Amino acid sequence: MRGGVHLGMHDRYLYLARHGEATPDEGGLTEAGRRQAELLGRRLHGIPLAAVHHGPLPRAVQTARLVGEQLGEVPLCESEAAGDYVPYIPESDEFPAEIADALAARFASVSAEERAHGAELARRAVRDFTELVDQEDAPRHDLVVTHAFLIAWLVRAAMDAPAWRWMGLNHANAALTVIRYAPARPATVLVYNDMSHLPDDLRWTGFPSQLRTPC
Repeated sequence: MRGGVHLGMHDRYLYLARHGEATPDEGGLTEAGRRQAELLGRRLHGIPLAAVHHGPLPRAVQTARLVGEQLGEVPLCESEAAGDYVPYIPESDEFPAEIADALAARFASVSAEERAHGAELARRAVRDFTELVDQEDAPRHDLVVTHAFLIAWLVRAAMDAPAWRWMGLNHANAALTVIRYAPARPATVLVYNDMSHLPDDLRWTGFPSQLRTPC
C-alpha cells in the first residue's frame, strides 16, 4: 500500500456500447444493426480487451457475438447487470422544480419490485464493471454491450452527478463511450456517444430524432 492505493492496481478502461438497431419486436437485430455491430468490432480490434460483457436480451447477445467475431479470442460473458432495466427512479423532490412533474411521470408505471431489482442490478454493474482490480502487469480493458439506461447511469456515476441525472442522457445504437478509472483519481469520461466508426446511414439510430445533429 502507498497513500491508500494498492501498488498492484492499474487503470481500468470501460468501453460501453449500446446494442445495434433492433427489429420492431426487439427479437434481434436488423440488417443495419448487424452492420453496426460488425463495424463496432472493427473499431475495437487491437484493444487488449479482457472480456466482452453483455446483457441477456437477444439484441445485446447478437451484438456481442458479432463484435466478438471481429476481436478474436476475447471471451463473451453474459451478465444480468448489463441488461435492460431502470437503474434508479428518484423521488419527485430530487428534481429541479421546473421539470419535476414531467420526469416523475415518466416512470410512474414502474412497480416497486422492478425499482428494487433495477437498483440492485445497477449496484452490481458499478461493482463489476468500474471497480479497480488488482493486477500487476497492465491496465484492464472491458467492453460492455448493453442498453441506453445503463450507459447513462454509469456516465452519471463517473461524473459524480446527482442520481436523477442519468435521465436525459441518450445513446445511439452501436455508439461508443469510454470511461477511465484510475487509482487516486476521479473517473474520466474520455469518449461519449461516438459514432465515427459508422457511415452516415448507420448513425443516430435509436436516438430521439429531435436530438440528432448533422455532424
